[in-house]
Amino acid sequence: MKEKIPYLNKIVHGNCIDVSENIESNSIHLILSDIPYGIGIDDWDVLHSNTNSAFLGTSPAQEKAGAVFKKRGKPLNGWSEADKQIPVQYYEWCLTWAKDWLRILKPGGSAIVFAGRRLAHRCIGALEDSGFTYKDMIAWSKEKAPHRAQRLSVVFGKRGDSQTAEYWDGWRVGNLRPIFEPILWFVKPYKIGGTISDNMLENEVGAFNEKAFLKYTNSPDNIIRIGSIGTDTGLHPTQKPLRLMQALIELTTKENQLVLDPFCGSGTTIIAAASLNRNYIGIELDESYHKIATDRLSKYIQMNANNLFSLIK
Repeated sequence: MKEKIPYLNKIVHGNCIDVSENIESNSIHLILSDIPYGIGIDDWDVLHSNTNSAFLGTSPAQEKAGAVFKKRGKPLNGWSEADKQIPVQYYEWCLTWAKDWLRILKPGGSAIVFAGRRLAHRCIGALEDSGFTYKDMIAWSKEKAPHRAQRLSVVFGKRGDSQTAEYWDGWRVGNLRPIFEPILWFVKPYKIGGTISDNMLENEVGAFNEKAFLKYTNSPDNIIRIGSIGTDTGLHPTQKPLRLMQALIELTTKENQLVLDPFCGSGTTIIAAASLNRNYIGIELDESYHKIATDRLSKYIQMNANNLFSLIK
């Protein structure tokens, strides 16, 4: 007998496109995911077809800096004409899963995704073109962020050109310090001619829970200031704070509803859902991160067995 909701309260090892095909239409209350940004932070984040021998390599300076400069990315200007297609290919990659996200969400349900500043607009376009309504952009303000912009004076100083180095003193190559990350908030359209209030009666999604959200922040703003603690780091290079994911889950769902993370990485979204008495489905393609996430979930369940009694088995 086919399960009505397969993978319920599990983390599946597989490709989210293949796994999502088996999830029932209109069954998910919230999709919350830190999707790949397509900026080449690691092999799993390379979503374009063109490469270069220097891409994802390391220099002595990067190795010395540690995790901040772990891999060498592509410069904004690229190394070739083909590099200009990277944003287009990211848009096309988003299209491969967006339609199925729309299908499995309940009408009025939210899809909340973390996206990089450089290519967030391509993600927005892909989900809008797939039928989603783009609701808002939330800014997650981070307490710490590396300032990677190299001083132009240092560049010329290393070339032995002290005069030019002095002339360009104070100038840098790169960007301002990235102290926020965009969180994109989409919703699946509900019945034409209906209202959010009507949809809440029918599907129990569409409005947001301000009272619950205020447990995590001082006011219901679209700038969220939730920092990381010690347990929020070390499992994944783009690991997000547990409280941040909890805040977004409580903002959009109520207890016993179903949260999906199609790119669950180290499993933070899943732990957050379980801790808030939500049902969950996690999907992770990378075998090593899937093991980290499942081990983490198993330990959490063992430690909190008495608090998880109401999750659907």
